[in-house]
Amino acid sequence: MNTNSLQQHVNEPTRGNNILDLVMTITDLSINGLEVTDKIGDHQMIDFSLEVQDPNTRTQHKQVLDYKRANFELMKKELGSYNYEVLMNNKNAEECYMILKDKIATAT
Repeated sequence: MNTNSLQQHVNEPTRGNNILDLVMTITDLSINGLEVTDKIGDHQMIDFSLEVQDPNTRTQHKQVLDYKRANFELMKKELGSYNYEVLMNNKNAEECYMILKDKIATAT
């Protein structure tokens, strides 16, 4: 089973002297408290808990700008000081956008 990245967790018989009931996981999952317990019909019951992480609960970091603290007059003055005709001469729309975006991002 290791060739398929699976791990078998049941290590004792579940029907007579045979392991017929399996609990297989990918190797990095956590199986806790696995026990072969009481019979159900002619098989033993397997009791265990599985630790899983909800993929939607990942921590996400997001930068939030504080516009209340921004000095818009200074930004307006700084952004107005550039000669955009010279900066954007012979540039395509994408290049002009990147220039403007960079100037806004680095404005005081």
